[in-house]
Formats: sequence, C-alpha cells, structure tokens
Amino acid sequence: MVCGVFASSKNTLCTLNMLLGLLLTEVAAWGKGLGLVSSIHIIGGVIAVGVFLLLTAVAGLVGNRNSECQMCEEKFLKHSDEALKILGGVGLFFRFTALQLAMRFRNQKDPRANTLLNPSASP
Repeated sequence: MVCGVFASSKNTLCTLNMLLGLLLTEVAAWGKGLGLVSSIHIIGGVIAVGVFLLLTAVAGLVGNRNSECQMCEEKFLKHSDEALKILGGVGLFFRFTALQLAMRFRNQKDPRANTLLNPSASP
C-alpha cells in the first residue's frame, strides 16, 4: 500500500496539472478567437505548455494506478542513506583536494609582481 498522504497529494497534483493544462489551452484559443493576442508564436507556446501539462498529468495518473504498493518510508530511507553516503565521500574528496592545493600554492611568489616598484611584494 502506498503512503496515504503521498498518494493523495500526488493525485491532487495530477488533477491540478490537468485543470491548468485545460485552462491554458482554452485561454490561448479564447485570446486568439477574440483577437486579443496577434502573435501565433505566443499562442502556440501557451497551447504547447498546456498540452504538455495534460500529458504529464495523465502519465502521472496512469503511473499511480500501476504502482507497486511498497512502503514509501522504507524505500525513501534506503535511497537517501545511499545518496548521503556517496555525497559525503565526494564532498570529503574535494575538500581535502582543495586543502592540499591551498597548502601547496599559498606561499608561492607571484612572477608578475614587479619588486622594484612594489617592495612589499618581495619575500
């Protein structure tokens, strides 16, 4: 069984996407019919976004009906634990790499510095 709150919010979002998609296509057609918007590119873009939202919502509803009824919490905890372990290792790798580079290049002399004009730049 899917988590109750997750399933209901998913269905609600799919319904809202369907309503927004229908609203976008209807408003675009209404604006073109009344002559409020003369650019066919704007009308086409709004209709394309509306159709995309409709298709996304329908795919979400179909996917929701065909979902395996596993427990959400177990699934989310397993994947988040793996992701945090990987991201922690990557973060430590880049942190120590940056630390080593900083220690290596910190006390190098700037070859572009003119020591005759700027005596404070000399070592």
